[in-house]
Amino acid sequence: MDKFLFERNLKCIADRDPGLHERLRRAAAGGKRYSFRESRSGELVPAIIDGAGAAHSLHSTVDPRLEAERLISSLCDEGGRLSAGFLVFLGLGGAFAAEAALRCRDARGVLIIDYDAGGIAELLHSRDYTNILGDPRCSVLIDPSPEDIETFIAGHYLPALCGSIRILPLRARTAQEQTLFNAAAAAIERSIGKISSDYSVQAHFGMRWFSNIIRNIKAMDAKIAPRDSACRNYFDRSIEEAAICAAGPSLDLHLPLLAGRKQKNKNLFIMATDTSLPALLSRGVRPDAVVSIDCQHISYYHFAGLACRDITLFLDLASPPLLAGLSDSPVFLSSGHPLTRYSSLNWRHLPGIDTSGGNVTYACLSLAANLGARRITVYGADFSYPQGKVYARGTYIFPFFERKQNRLAPLESLFSSFLYRAPFLAPASTVNYYETASLRFYRERFEEKARTLNARVSLEPGLGPPLLFEAPYCPRATAAPLSQAEPVPLPRYAKLTALEFLQEYQTSLENLPLPGAQAGAYTQTLNPNQRQILVTLLPLSAALKHRRPELHSGELLEAAKHYCISQIEKICAGR
Repeated sequence: MDKFLFERNLKCIADRDPGLHERLRRAAAGGKRYSFRESRSGELVPAIIDGAGAAHSLHSTVDPRLEAERLISSLCDEGGRLSAGFLVFLGLGGAFAAEAALRCRDARGVLIIDYDAGGIAELLHSRDYTNILGDPRCSVLIDPSPEDIETFIAGHYLPALCGSIRILPLRARTAQEQTLFNAAAAAIERSIGKISSDYSVQAHFGMRWFSNIIRNIKAMDAKIAPRDSACRNYFDRSIEEAAICAAGPSLDLHLPLLAGRKQKNKNLFIMATDTSLPALLSRGVRPDAVVSIDCQHISYYHFAGLACRDITLFLDLASPPLLAGLSDSPVFLSSGHPLTRYSSLNWRHLPGIDTSGGNVTYACLSLAANLGARRITVYGADFSYPQGKVYARGTYIFPFFERKQNRLAPLESLFSSFLYRAPFLAPASTVNYYETASLRFYRERFEEKARTLNARVSLEPGLGPPLLFEAPYCPRATAAPLSQAEPVPLPRYAKLTALEFLQEYQTSLENLPLPGAQAGAYTQTLNPNQRQILVTLLPLSAALKHRRPELHSGELLEAAKHYCISQIEKICAGR
């Protein structure tokens, strides 16, 4: 074994992953895991030694480089571009295929996963890996847990820039550790599934999000700043008990019970989803706050014709700009969109809200906990269609369909079309409700969120499936309002006006370089501020890619920059 080669290889790892560097340095490379033979082409080919002492060559013993080049060329389209810009190799071996992939200029990322640090140390003693370990596009995970793999994929795989992702197992290597590599492949697939779901949402709403955010930013000077102290007083209050009102059919049964509890406990804080607001007001229940996170203009129907200006309205910064004018005290929140986080960090700090559950009831649960509620009861959360009903009486869908109906599309057919727009899941037993994949996902995410909160969460029994989130509750000595949980939780006066901030953001967009000849290493060439700016473009880039799939990364980013700049110029010009 060559100590000099080992040190050269470790030096490439040291700066990027000090922890892995130390583990490999301490690993015992006893020469018992791999043997090596020379191929006809003169390359050193590793062979893994199994439990019986037999050696299994990991690559061709004729010409391993040619074998690798043929593998990578099979992933290229007719124009010679990689069909998958992000490649995951299961097994290091001689890394011939990874090296061939990195020679492609449009390779955006290469991840190598392997197990047994001692065996990896033997490989690093045997041949020069500096071409791949020194490439900023290449990353190596040794002995990772499935959670480590999911976290890495989620943080490094950007579909808008990378295109698709492929898993390439080194069969002779993975056959020796099937359980570990199968778990790794399953973790990758889970992560891809989550990313794909997020990406499809970005592709659908990316342009609307951006348009709403920059318009709300412009409006914030007038709508938020004059009421800053009032908002601060609102957030500083400590909420002991909160009631969250969803808009499921069970809300019809729960409203009399909620009204009675509010009458007995005047301090009960009622937080309504925007969909449930008209149902509550029509029955004389006036919530303390309403939450709206949908970016679509149909959200306006939840408020149309209602006398609700005195009710505090919590809005995602990506909500339709029209909504902020419907309340005398709108409060903008920062959700998961990178542009809302960027504006919160670099201009005016906004309270955070978790919208990752995909629905407004989940967002209400997050906000109630952030406001310090120690007991939270949820009403009207069915996460299903009980008895074939879609919403509680009084919600927007009833007057909306009543106006839309005609002789060819009567009211019953409109409700049926809405109910059957997605396939139902097969029930595990005889039940009186229908579930779709989306509704089950919402329920499971809600249950996960409830288990993590330092609050006692309960569900008023309804018509839908029971929620399973019972967990040990550790009461706090005092409730912790959001103002104590974050350094500066509220909208605050900023050094820049809204227009000045938007113009500064526009300048940063104009100065953001585009991918050059080495497009794969593009993100590594950016400084931290440029990376922040790039991330704000990703949801919009997904939407543009959906509409113009022929665009490659450089063209896509250029189109995204042009769109953003043109929209900001319109806003600043008052159009």
